[in-house]
Amino acid sequence: MLYRILRGHRTSARAQSDRRFSAAPCCAKPEPRDYSLPNPTWSPDTKRLYEELSRDRSWRRLPSYDSHHRAGMSPEVDGKTRLFTRNLDQDGVGFEYCIFYNEAEKRTLCIFQPGPYTEGPKGYTHGGCIAAIIDMTVGTVIEYSSGVSVTANLNINYRNPIPLGATVLIDCRVEKVDGRKVYSSCQVRSHDDAVLHNEATALFITPKSGGLKAKL
Repeated sequence: MLYRILRGHRTSARAQSDRRFSAAPCCAKPEPRDYSLPNPTWSPDTKRLYEELSRDRSWRRLPSYDSHHRAGMSPEVDGKTRLFTRNLDQDGVGFEYCIFYNEAEKRTLCIFQPGPYTEGPKGYTHGGCIAAIIDMTVGTVIEYSSGVSVTANLNINYRNPIPLGATVLIDCRVEKVDGRKVYSSCQVRSHDDAVLHNEATALFITPKSGGLKAKL
């Protein structure tokens, strides 16, 4: 299936610290946890897609932390803020995802597994959560291909609901760059390519020099 697609509630402060940082030797500065790596809550379908993309050298897995992080930069952990899609201290209950980037195609593929805390209609993922992960995936491909940018417009067609715990593949690409405007498209499909869940288009704006870009 992947080959065809390639073609075409916070807990205690201690628990928070344990999950946000990976194990490190005594007295050494702890390293922020990379949430794009597999964990025990990933389903067999999520793991399979991860392994298939990891073997394809045209795709690069992008690290993902629960703090501010820009392409080519270390995460900035201040303990006061947290990335929206990484804001829970328990694996498997919210946004489980990993993004891969193809530089030649200016394209990202996001493997997404929504947990029970993303529920909207009973048994299905909330539309706002779907919009958030699409925005994240589109924003990532634009950042890595064109630099820091902000969402100006995001249009989503909700074709078929995404069951909680299902594995879907979010395919986003840059369609056109017109000055500071970057246009992109996106599809969200089931792990076996049998169901089209969502289609989207987006317009992002690259800030003027000295504006938002300088602050991010």
